[in-house]
Amino acid sequence: MELLIVTVASLFAGFVDSIVGGGGLILVPALFATFPAAHPATLFGTNKGASVWGTGFATWQYAHRVDMRWAALLPAAGAGFVASFAGAWTVTVVSPDFLRKLLPLVLLAVLIYTLMKKELGLNHAPRFAGGQEKALAAAIGAITGFYDGFFGPGTGSFLVFLFVRLLGYDFLSASAGAKLVNTATNLSALALFIAKGHIWWHFVLAMALANVLGSWLGTRMALKHGTGFVRGMFMLVVSALILKTSFDAFAH
Repeated sequence: MELLIVTVASLFAGFVDSIVGGGGLILVPALFATFPAAHPATLFGTNKGASVWGTGFATWQYAHRVDMRWAALLPAAGAGFVASFAGAWTVTVVSPDFLRKLLPLVLLAVLIYTLMKKELGLNHAPRFAGGQEKALAAAIGAITGFYDGFFGPGTGSFLVFLFVRLLGYDFLSASAGAKLVNTATNLSALALFIAKGHIWWHFVLAMALANVLGSWLGTRMALKHGTGFVRGMFMLVVSALILKTSFDAFAH
């Protein structure tokens, strides 16, 4: 029964994550509710072991249909990989608790800004090219990568927002780019969890297959309905993240 629950949760997580990020909002609570006595690091490692396949598959699908600006995105992914590992190491010596009450406020600011700027991310008009775009994309990858390794919630949504706001991508292209960087940060964190033995391989296989299926369905829907749909999903997921992180920060 436990395997069925977390596999279904992984399918829905893959679906949401492939569109605009936020799959952890579904899968991580499901893992904690199903295995309340397990070590948190093992549950996080198992989550990464499944989700990395979904984000990787989504990247592959988007790459065939969306204008992926590889010259900028590959440095962003590389920076994200290194920074995520550094963030995961940092969390072993510094508590991330100070972020818990700040995160809902940052997410709320992102949501309000997106709502106010009704044309934000509807048109794909990259603001930079060449070295400037590479440097800014790498900075975005490094910052979000460190955050993903150190704390995590909302990483995909932050990537989408920053690609839209700073680089001028539309929401569909930003989501595609975010999947590539998120795959790199997931791989980095996963490597650390595997090295520490914090992963349940007997659950990961079924969860990974379900995550890929959800990713396939979500990516197809995003490609079919386009930027407006992705923008709407972005606001929905960020709203859910605000509620979840607010509860986590202030309920106790």
